[in-house]
Amino acid sequence: MGIKKGLKVIAASALSLGLLAGCNAGGSSGSGEGSGKVIKIATQTPLSGGSATLGESIKLGAQLALEDNKKKFEDLGYKLQLVPYDDQADPKKGVANAQLIGSDKSILGVVGHLNSGVSIPSSEVYEKYKVPMVSPANTATEVTDRGLKTVNRIVARDDFQGPAGADFAMKKLGAKKIFVIQDKTAYGTGLADAFKKAAEDAGAEILGYEGITVGEKDFNGVLTQVLAKKPDLVFFGGLYTEGGQLIRQARDKGISIPFMGGDGLDSSTLVEIAGDAVNNVYYTSVAADSSKTSEGQAFASKYKEKFNKNVESYSAYGYDSMSVLLAGLEAAIKGSDGELPARENVAEEVRKIQDFKGVVTQVGFDDIGDNKFAKVYIYKFSEPKYPGVQEGEISK
Repeated sequence: MGIKKGLKVIAASALSLGLLAGCNAGGSSGSGEGSGKVIKIATQTPLSGGSATLGESIKLGAQLALEDNKKKFEDLGYKLQLVPYDDQADPKKGVANAQLIGSDKSILGVVGHLNSGVSIPSSEVYEKYKVPMVSPANTATEVTDRGLKTVNRIVARDDFQGPAGADFAMKKLGAKKIFVIQDKTAYGTGLADAFKKAAEDAGAEILGYEGITVGEKDFNGVLTQVLAKKPDLVFFGGLYTEGGQLIRQARDKGISIPFMGGDGLDSSTLVEIAGDAVNNVYYTSVAADSSKTSEGQAFASKYKEKFNKNVESYSAYGYDSMSVLLAGLEAAIKGSDGELPARENVAEEVRKIQDFKGVVTQVGFDDIGDNKFAKVYIYKFSEPKYPGVQEGEISK
């Protein structure tokens, strides 16, 4: 997923409050009780602002995985501690937090980020400090194409997701004339460009390609263009806050054609914002529906019991990312002779993972940190109820 640049809605002091709350939420590991060498695992996601719904879901999923693995690591002589950071969906904040993470020698890994535009500069810092990162949500191709040794993701890339959406739009929805809108972020632009190219290569006519600004609330200008061009479908590359408002305003203007977007629309908050207007909206997602498997159902039930919240699209991916990271950590510990393993050894062990079974996804990393088992899913909203109904599943 991409960047929500410009959302700076909390004071600097809120970060320290968030860290304190996050550490307390991790249970006894942050209290100083017990014995063993402390190993910290950080999360970096937006815990405030317009992307907080998904950012918090990643943090909570990761927290649950850490708690599920505590006993195993205590038996090895180590004490796990969660250290959540709020990147505010802002690359500058993400980089600043990454510097703090790098300077804390007891932090041996990071689960994050939500936004590709935050992850890309932040991961340059992780690479410098040799801190392994596993992302539950980043889809921009640049995240892994740089070939950094510490950077991994468990979800599909935009150059897989975009073409999958274009293929579905043309073959299943019969779209031949398409209007594309994107939010000018690393995520939104990358996804829109991948969709546009695939659609054009398949013979579709792109009637318009327009950008909006993150934080914008009035979309009359671009929607007037949509009305004039009369497309079969509108594709939106961006996140649920702007997406929900765009869809609602489009329906108010009488635009009833299908809308399609990417995993940035995969959130219960989209439905809250769009309401009944969400009908006839399709979205591709790199996130599986956890209710489709017994493992996913058990996770969703445990998550609900623990946090009194329903799972979001990336809740289970936060869990699986943490689980993958801890699997690499465990392997590194077994070769560390009772000492804290070196970060680079943890990073090497994470990258070696080839067949890890998570609660929603299978994980096996290639030589640049992409998951060779990643899939794309197609969903449709036929009523204002989250999640949408799965329409298809596409493997590489």
